[in-house]
Amino acid sequence: MRLLLRLCRFIDTLNDRLAVLAKWAVLASCVISAGNAAVRYVFSVSSNAYLEIQWYLFAACVMLGASQVLRVNEHVRVDLIYGRWSGRTQAHIDLFGLIVFLLPVCAAMLWFSAPLFWQMLQSGEMSNNAGGLIRWPAMLCLPLGFGLLFLQGLSEIVKRVAWLRGLFEGDFHYEAPLQ
Repeated sequence: MRLLLRLCRFIDTLNDRLAVLAKWAVLASCVISAGNAAVRYVFSVSSNAYLEIQWYLFAACVMLGASQVLRVNEHVRVDLIYGRWSGRTQAHIDLFGLIVFLLPVCAAMLWFSAPLFWQMLQSGEMSNNAGGLIRWPAMLCLPLGFGLLFLQGLSEIVKRVAWLRGLFEGDFHYEAPLQ
């Protein structure tokens, strides 16, 4: 179990570092958007490339940030009864969701998106818009993001199993049930 927890620390660190890229992608997207709007209204000049790079940066933000959101346990969940149960029950619910839903969806998305990325990379596919960009960088965000999310899902499974066995006191905390 110690080896698996060391692997979890590696995965967590990888996603921490890539989350920094996601944060910078948000800033870059905002700056490009504001600059594009200013140039368009002041000089009546614009380019589809500016719009597309914003989309690419937003894709990087979402797909590189998703695994970090899971890591810090800030993802959206429907909490109708979850908060009323003990930490052990919450951990079991998390394990069920990670194993039954998250990992299969991530695996399917990897399966379907990786060949599309590879095809776009080999063909050098370009946007149909005038002044548009090559498409493979945006498509790369899908297999990369779902791969990172899959790895983080594995990390969360290991950490929760270790927590249930009393071997892990990590950065997720289960609270006492609500009264």
